Amino acid sequence: MKKNLIQLYEIQEPREAERLIALGVDHIGSVLVDPEAWKVSTIRDVVRLVQQSEEAKSTLIPLLPKVDDVLRALDYYRPDFVHFCELIPLTAGTQKQREGLLTELIRIQQLVKKEFPPIGIIRSVPIPLPGLAEPEPVREAILSIARRLAPHSDFFMTDTLRGCDAETTSQPVAGYVGITGEICDWDLAVALVEASPLPVILAGGIAPENVFAAIQKVRPAGIDSCMQTNARDGRGKPIRFRKDMARVRQLIDEVRRAEAGS
Repeated sequence: MKKNLIQLYEIQEPREAERLIALGVDHIGSVLVDPEAWKVSTIRDVVRLVQQSEEAKSTLIPLLPKVDDVLRALDYYRPDFVHFCELIPLTAGTQKQREGLLTELIRIQQLVKKEFPPIGIIRSVPIPLPGLAEPEPVREAILSIARRLAPHSDFFMTDTLRGCDAETTSQPVAGYVGITGEICDWDLAVALVEASPLPVILAGGIAPENVFAAIQKVRPAGIDSCMQTNARDGRGKPIRFRKDMARVRQLIDEVRRAEAGS
């Protein structure tokens, strides 16, 4: 039976991290959202608690535009993994822009590897929403990104990209992909999984209701859930940085069911 890695994000409080460790979550991720206040004692407590468990791994997304701030944050938190999710354009008309950005991302990841050898790197690869009229050029762009970044990463993770032209304003967080709560194109995710020399974590709208089908279709190394396992407000909208533990349990149960059928 193949075991699928389970990764959850937006864990900012030790109490939630402790509950997720007890449930058997493999990667417990936190997010730094304020470049002016990136030292958050409770997030550092989450990292330390996860590492003391000896079972789960801590992951950290630093939404910090300056490389020096990223390095300072890694020195302060010392997570098991740093997760980079910068927006990378996919259309043919952005090829020159894409290549220049990849060169800079590789430089940053090489610097992280040099300064912090024990810290692994998770790299988000953008995958558009389903329904592209011409998916083949986008598929080739995705695989080209993977080829360039694989030697400098430890995991790939799919992240849903709104709009293939990758307009910054289309994304929930300008300049980054992810936290859309929307499913990415699973056929393109399959292409990445099949071509990648690295394990691929499937993210993008992953929920208890669809994770079984997602694993059966894509066959990733693991799954990631953020918005679809968050608690909901009175209007049914996800509440940032707060998990619904009942939905987390349902998600884990469905992952185990998928494993049993693999």
